[in-house]
Amino acid sequence: MTVKIVTDSSADLPPQLAQQLGITVVPLYVRFGSEVYRERVDISDDEFYQRLLHGPTHPVTIQPSPQDFVNAYQELSPEADGIVSIHISSKLSGTCNSALQGKEMTGKGCPIEVMDSKLVSVGLGLISMAAATVAKTGADLQRVVEEVKQTIPNSHLLCLIDTLKYLLLGGRVGKAKALVGSLLSVKPLLTLKEGETVPIGQARSRSKGIERLFDFVKNATDIQDLAVAYSTTLDEAQALAERMGSIFTKEPIKVVRLGTTLGVHLGPGALVVAFREK
Repeated sequence: MTVKIVTDSSADLPPQLAQQLGITVVPLYVRFGSEVYRERVDISDDEFYQRLLHGPTHPVTIQPSPQDFVNAYQELSPEADGIVSIHISSKLSGTCNSALQGKEMTGKGCPIEVMDSKLVSVGLGLISMAAATVAKTGADLQRVVEEVKQTIPNSHLLCLIDTLKYLLLGGRVGKAKALVGSLLSVKPLLTLKEGETVPIGQARSRSKGIERLFDFVKNATDIQDLAVAYSTTLDEAQALAERMGSIFTKEPIKVVRLGTTLGVHLGPGALVVAFREK
């Protein structure tokens, strides 16, 4: 029995890890004016952040097309008994809808289950990894789907933002709120609940914000997997991961780069922590 796992590039899975686990990653797109790039295919993370910080045009992200998913499903179908396709929250992106359309266009040869993770970035990444780990044991399609259904509500994410500027540019917060935030120099903390972005507090300084990320993990119970993502501050992410290693000792904590999907809205200095509980 061979079940294949598909996700999208918003999961921020390092290519080597995706390859090791047999996860197919369908890229989202990022557009700077008239120029459109596939995330981590036509534009690297370094190039993206250079253009985000210094370019004249603020970028936007674009979901994959249904045909992108058809291409992925058709490539996997000949060697698969089933495909589980897990994606960024449908309340943040139309990617899940594109995947559903791609499933319909692919036809009925290989059964395909499209699933809304209700998360993004490393939260989605950990769910995809859990699914791939079960699939590698030879589990059938229904068993993998059940694993994902159980994992989604037990996966949690917290994000620290250094500046409200990029949320404002992307139209994600009102101007007044962004102005107040910048005057107070607060560092917003965001999470996802039922797939929607929810502010859950503010830190008066960056160090206090990072402490909130640490407490988020310290107060969790029975963590099975843990990851830290960063946009531009690798040293901070590594230091936070090293500190969290005193709490989570089962395996090395993954430290990954935030790609374009969150990077567009969170900007430089963003840190994200996600974990999966039993």
